[in-house]
Amino acid sequence: MHWYVDVLKKYAMFSGRARRTEYWMFNLFNLAISIVLFVVGRAIDFTPLQVLYALAMLLPSLAVGVRRLHDDGRSGLWLLIGLIPLVGDIVLLFFFCSDSQPGDNKYGSVPKYIGAHI
Repeated sequence: MHWYVDVLKKYAMFSGRARRTEYWMFNLFNLAISIVLFVVGRAIDFTPLQVLYALAMLLPSLAVGVRRLHDDGRSGLWLLIGLIPLVGDIVLLFFFCSDSQPGDNKYGSVPKYIGAHI
């Protein structure tokens, strides 16, 4: 759960680096919360509930995506390739799954060793 909260603490921070774990755990919690809100929204007949949550999470999702690309040594502008249907999504999935760039890069220090959670 701390991965989700850590990303929210860096709500609109587009600088720095984010580990694979931080990115994927945030997205996992985001998906779980979206599903719960969808079900609750249907139960109380208020379907915009999930849409409001998605809008609130747009900026942190973009920020953690940019930081994840920085961790691999890529510019955050690579997120724009996701606008190309199918091909862009596959390329981004490859980037998000790849390991961190070893050592420091122009975006910061290796996040694996900074404030590591056990």
